[in-house]
Amino acid sequence: MAMTKSSIVRTIRRKPLVVLAPLTLLVVLYLFLSNGRTQPKNGQYSYTKKNSIFDHKKKDSLILRNLPKDHISHYDLNKLTATKDGLNKKEEVLILTPMSKFVPEYWENINKLLYDHALLSLGFIFPRTSEGDKAMKDLENAIKTTPGAAKYKKITLLRQDTESLEDQSEKERHALKVQKQRRSMMALARNSLVFSTISPSTSWVLWMDADIVESPTTLIQDMMKHDKPIVSANVYQRFINAETKKPDIRPYDFNNWVESEEGLKLAETLKDDEIIVEGYSELATYRPLMAHFYDPKGDLHTEMPLDGVGGGALLVKADVHRDGAMFPSFPFYHLIETEGFAKMAKRLGYSIVGLPNYLVYHYNE
Repeated sequence: MAMTKSSIVRTIRRKPLVVLAPLTLLVVLYLFLSNGRTQPKNGQYSYTKKNSIFDHKKKDSLILRNLPKDHISHYDLNKLTATKDGLNKKEEVLILTPMSKFVPEYWENINKLLYDHALLSLGFIFPRTSEGDKAMKDLENAIKTTPGAAKYKKITLLRQDTESLEDQSEKERHALKVQKQRRSMMALARNSLVFSTISPSTSWVLWMDADIVESPTTLIQDMMKHDKPIVSANVYQRFINAETKKPDIRPYDFNNWVESEEGLKLAETLKDDEIIVEGYSELATYRPLMAHFYDPKGDLHTEMPLDGVGGGALLVKADVHRDGAMFPSFPFYHLIETEGFAKMAKRLGYSIVGLPNYLVYHYNE
């Protein structure tokens, strides 16, 4: 039966939702469809038909046209170089330092480096300890009060998100009983530091310990000249000789070494979770240590192949890290941290050289 005008009015009065609901739905659909056809205003994003957005024949899309200026960065890593003439080719260097104690002489030494500071980025990581807190504040103050600090391309300060040893005195941190734990923590810190700071424009990474207080001002250029994937300087220490009562020097870093048959045989006797750390009489490897090959009359740029390295002054082509060479925080062929890094890099096919006659000096506590 056809509804009369009066019956329609009565239906609306009794059940208004029966009529209003469909009408409301139609209005919403109309507004939605009409807004989808409007053009973007004031640079805001909008959606158009799928085939117009993803049309590969168009040089540009609405999405690309409406992105903020410089929103997309392009880097061709095939054109990134790491050569022996890095300064003239304006190759960027990232200097990385794990720091638990701020040594003013270290900061002074870094600022004396003659490599163009506009091509240098600095990265630091601090342990979550009271000593680390103080070191970070001291470095921040040094940065703010150093006139030339603003010339660096970038300076990054990181707070370590993993555990670290509270006692960082020289005697405690070099005790054999804590080496596995300490170096595992150091490895985690180094990995966090390099992975957080390396950029697509980084050509070289210079690992410099926070205790290195003296090095040639041409350190970076001198190590670049060797054009090797990994180059390590020889770390020594100045002291007053008790016998002669005169200033003298002595070897400090024993992590730069060449593998030996004894070392390989020792490794075969160890459990999977045990490590070999160099420089301890309890672990006799008889490895040739670069520290003992220093010749004061020899050529500064004499090279010797290495199988293990320390982190005192270590120049690494950034592609070595990009290819996956990191600092194992676990026993890797019974090696850990910097020595494990050397093993990993060699397994990836990279060569390592040390410079026995090229000295940098460690702080004498």
